[in-house]
Amino acid sequence: MAIDKCRICGHKFFSQPLLQYDNMPKAAQCLPDAASVESERGVSFKVWQCSGCGLVQLDSDPVAYYKEVIRAADISPEMKDFRRKQFLQLTKEFSLFGKKVIEIGCGQGEYLELIRESGVDAYGLEYSKDSVSRCLKRGLKVSPGFISDNPGRLDNAPFDGFYILNFLEHLPDPASALRAIFNNLNDQAIGLVEVPNFNMILDKGLFAEFIPDHLLYFTKVTLNLALSLNGFEIIDCKEVWHEYIISAIVRKSQKSDLSYFYNRQLQITTQIKEYIQTCKGKKIAIWGAGHQALAVISLVDLAGKINYVIDSASFKQGKFTPATHIPIVSPASLKTDPVDVVIVMAASYSDEVVRILQEKFDPNINIAVLRDSGLEIIQG
Repeated sequence: MAIDKCRICGHKFFSQPLLQYDNMPKAAQCLPDAASVESERGVSFKVWQCSGCGLVQLDSDPVAYYKEVIRAADISPEMKDFRRKQFLQLTKEFSLFGKKVIEIGCGQGEYLELIRESGVDAYGLEYSKDSVSRCLKRGLKVSPGFISDNPGRLDNAPFDGFYILNFLEHLPDPASALRAIFNNLNDQAIGLVEVPNFNMILDKGLFAEFIPDHLLYFTKVTLNLALSLNGFEIIDCKEVWHEYIISAIVRKSQKSDLSYFYNRQLQITTQIKEYIQTCKGKKIAIWGAGHQALAVISLVDLAGKINYVIDSASFKQGKFTPATHIPIVSPASLKTDPVDVVIVMAASYSDEVVRILQEKFDPNINIAVLRDSGLEIIQG
């Protein structure tokens, strides 16, 4: 059934297809034999581009065997040599010796055997039961299954690394596959993601590259975006193997650690409270009703401790600070209702505000400025 939105980001396609092909081979594998050739028919499909992320893709259903990995590259000594060097380099660069690494869609173990040779504790996941059986006979540790059918834990998970090699472009729901991989990795796990290079197809005008086996046609930009949207940080992305392949090394993204914000909050809160304590009996104002100042006023709990908040924006004047309900006034109030102390919380405008205070208002006003580094006493 034809689709009308991106398989990665969910945005609609542009209103018109890029290309339309009729009477095309319906698959690159499982070719018709003498018994089926008379009834075999070609298929039609359209090539679309996502209006959101820009990914080029077909609108057709995947081939019947899309969950299986079928490789002819095993017969190429040159490819074997390339892969052997590539896997060993990754093992060395990311200290994967003896660590658990899984190949997603390992076929009959053509690459998995080379991955194991690189010194890692190699595992594989493959949908084809026949391929799994062949892998096991070769002494490879392979489990039957398809990654998008396993949103939970895979056997032997979590892993320290993963490989998915020229398989992602076959999948009708690549985002779910990437998220399932993410869910089966240790923190700081790395991965190698490779897809056919659509940049090269564009550069060389390879019009015959479109076939239903490949639903997705990645450039470096769209591959990076697909990986970033699904939990991976790009370490490196380049063209390899005579420019036919985009090869991305990725790391599992981590949740940001903002716990140190509490220490900064405690530091600033303590400084402001101690400063206000030294000003006991004096009238105090804050200059600045921007979002940072409003947040600090609430976090330090300054309600009842200062007289008013000054802001030059007329639309804020006559209003009150949210949560703490302190009146917001114009700078003119410093003359009609003077204070002894002004704490400037005007972010990038703070130095400009200090100059205004020193040039236009009572020179005896005590001035402090809240900076990124803490509270700075300017005057008084």
